[in-house]
Amino acid sequence: MNKVTIVIPNYNGEKWLRGCLNSVASSFQNAAITYDIIVVDDASTDKSREIVTSEYPDVKLIALEKNGGFSRAVNAGIKASESPYVILLNNDTKAKPGFVQSLYNSISKDNKCFSVSASMRMWDKEELIDSAGDIYCALGWSRSRGKGRPATRYQKTCKIFSSCAGAAIYRRDIFDNIGYFDPLHYMYLEDLDICWRALLAGFHNKYDPNAVVVHYGSASTGSRYNSRKAIYSASNNIYVLYKNMSALQLLFNLPFLFAGFMVKTAFFFRKGLGKDYLKGLADGFKKCAGKGKGKRYKGFYKIIPRLAYLELILLKNIFTVLRDT
Repeated sequence: MNKVTIVIPNYNGEKWLRGCLNSVASSFQNAAITYDIIVVDDASTDKSREIVTSEYPDVKLIALEKNGGFSRAVNAGIKASESPYVILLNNDTKAKPGFVQSLYNSISKDNKCFSVSASMRMWDKEELIDSAGDIYCALGWSRSRGKGRPATRYQKTCKIFSSCAGAAIYRRDIFDNIGYFDPLHYMYLEDLDICWRALLAGFHNKYDPNAVVVHYGSASTGSRYNSRKAIYSASNNIYVLYKNMSALQLLFNLPFLFAGFMVKTAFFFRKGLGKDYLKGLADGFKKCAGKGKGKRYKGFYKIIPRLAYLELILLKNIFTVLRDT
């Protein structure tokens, strides 16, 4: 059995796919582990599928006939894998040598570790961090840790709130315990959601500075701020709170969350996307009440000490996020 499976979700990634696949192969030079690569194509209309089948015969292609979003795509890849560890990798990334081996070393030595996030660097400025894992705080704000800052400041392995699914390794058997990526997220915050569920279940997530990829960013969705992204991010921010906070936590954090969402609303109106953001918030509440809604974490009352610990992290992260904003 191969030890690692690399799952690459793809939607119209013809421009990026070769560079990503070639870099993954190069990163395994002198590696001591075996691996598989799965490309999950999410109903692309470009030549992505032809590139995989004709130029990369050793890569398994899962061709989805209907576009279902990031969560559905990576779930298909994870479930098709047979290795104990799965790496999720965006198609608009290039892995540096030793990337896979380093992630494997980080997670395989720690049985309570659910995921390890790589050091994602900016495409045109590799000395700067794009993401060193994700931070989430009681304001309801999620941030890419270290974004735009020198990578030299993020050279220590440490625990983080959640891993960025654009370049991270996961312990596969824990998915059977906490569930898979929620398709209702479609895209954005699905990685925060699943890592939060892992925290509630008693696992943790880490950052590995030695596993490096460069990341273009927003290759499938367009610019950093756009209508689609504003809607989905707002919607999923409501939904992730519903799923992972107890009623008491929601009540306690309500003043922080109200302030956070008001600031975000003003921000998006300045960007000309205010109506989209408000639509997203409304969609989020509908997700919480809809027939196909995801399951809230069960048994909050059984893990009160863990909830208290996580609440302290959420409060502490307010200062971290505000400092880095």
